[in-house]
Amino acid sequence: MLAKTFGICLRGLEGILIEIEVDVLSRGLPRFDIVGLPDTSLREAKDRMRLSFENSGLSFPRHHIVANLAPANLKKEGPGLDLPLAVAIMAGQGAFSNPFFEDTIFIGEIGLDGRIREVQGVLPMVISARKLGIKKAIVPVGNGPEAALVEDMSVFSFHSLGDLAGYLSGEENAAPISTHQCIKPLEVNHDYSEVKGQQSAKRAMEIAAAGGHNLLLVGSPGSGKTMLAKCMPTILPHMNMQESLEVTQIYSISGQLQSFEQLIKQRPFRSPHHSISNAGLVGGGRNPQPGEISLAHNGVLFLDELPEFRKEVLELMRQPMEDGQLTIARAIGSFSFPSRFMLLAAMNPCPCGYYGDLQRPCTCSALSIQKYRNRISGPLLDRIDLHVDVPRLSYREMVEPGRSESSYLIRTRVENARERQRVRFKTYALLNNAAMQSKQIKLFCTLSPESQALLNLAFRKQKWSARAYDRILKVSRTIADLAEADEILPAHLAEAIGYRGLDQKYFT
Repeated sequence: MLAKTFGICLRGLEGILIEIEVDVLSRGLPRFDIVGLPDTSLREAKDRMRLSFENSGLSFPRHHIVANLAPANLKKEGPGLDLPLAVAIMAGQGAFSNPFFEDTIFIGEIGLDGRIREVQGVLPMVISARKLGIKKAIVPVGNGPEAALVEDMSVFSFHSLGDLAGYLSGEENAAPISTHQCIKPLEVNHDYSEVKGQQSAKRAMEIAAAGGHNLLLVGSPGSGKTMLAKCMPTILPHMNMQESLEVTQIYSISGQLQSFEQLIKQRPFRSPHHSISNAGLVGGGRNPQPGEISLAHNGVLFLDELPEFRKEVLELMRQPMEDGQLTIARAIGSFSFPSRFMLLAAMNPCPCGYYGDLQRPCTCSALSIQKYRNRISGPLLDRIDLHVDVPRLSYREMVEPGRSESSYLIRTRVENARERQRVRFKTYALLNNAAMQSKQIKLFCTLSPESQALLNLAFRKQKWSARAYDRILKVSRTIADLAEADEILPAHLAEAIGYRGLDQKYFT
């Protein structure tokens, strides 16, 4: 008897619907053939199926079984196709009144004991299935809350193959999963009220958070660069539902979601070690997986001790920083992952760390300083909007009583600035000022003659690039938003220009 079910395979974040056809033949010797370019894990499903059926109290057909995975030209990977294959086998031997499940997607791995195991990437699978017209999803219990985040999709979860067989045959009832317990709470471990001094650096952090701009902190060891960076998540604006789903999909593919805490509401903050590989930072592998820049999507990628990263690793970020998207090409196809992140980097001004320090002399030679700074290329530096000097704190600043401004107050101003941007870009697919393209810059970053003269003077002196011009205007627009100003004033522009001075101080 012929039966059909649907599974799904992922290519990046996009799912491809897999039609599984099973025919249980009444003639021929007992045999189980799987055709349609299955990978090793699917070919091994033959042995898993027999034992899982027997241990679940179900009968496995003692006939010639042929399973076809369509489309035939696409290689099928992953154990997530176990469940639709098992259901098709049950339907093929007449276990259900309707052997065709055209409106249902099945996702899950089958264990030898009949248990339905969790798999990675269930959220993007279910989202893709919904786009393709599927209205019902059956998933493992551990993936249930994650899949239930998708609107207009009835999601059912089951512990074992026996429980699922009882439901599909009508012997048992089941209710779809609700989403009311799927939200992961925010985690706050730092606060800017704990950071002494460094008012100019805090101001730069506020501007970066308000507009989604890249930021570089340069200062001697112990000046507070890392502490400033770790406080950044406390002032970032909240993600909307669409942003949360994008981030959650990436973490689902990477297998970094915790059960029953499936919707990520806190913006990611990734801080990889400088020994990270190319694939670890941007993603890759035989079956490409997201890297740190994708795991930082809609959040922050913090690179501490920036010159210690290998230069070829850093250069890989240049294109994703511009496009907000990373495409990895392999023989089996192209995989795309979103990578719209805010780069937050920290570094010492020289190998010993004390170049320009007023209290401790630098012991580095000119050649070693130059080699150290050359690890950061000009094109990468040009893509960083704000360059901030973080000087050493004096003893008086460290012991001065009283607390600094809290992250809550800063976040309030950041949220207000982001709201102005949301209204401004309501007809565009933009989330913040940093995402503006040339068309939006010309439309929303107009300058008065006085401001034009100021910018012209700065460019003639500093010899900046066209990219620097655009980024200065974007930062000026953010500063104006924080000041609740509709127009970019000369004071806003002057402050934005001031944040581009360190590349002349340290890198020329």
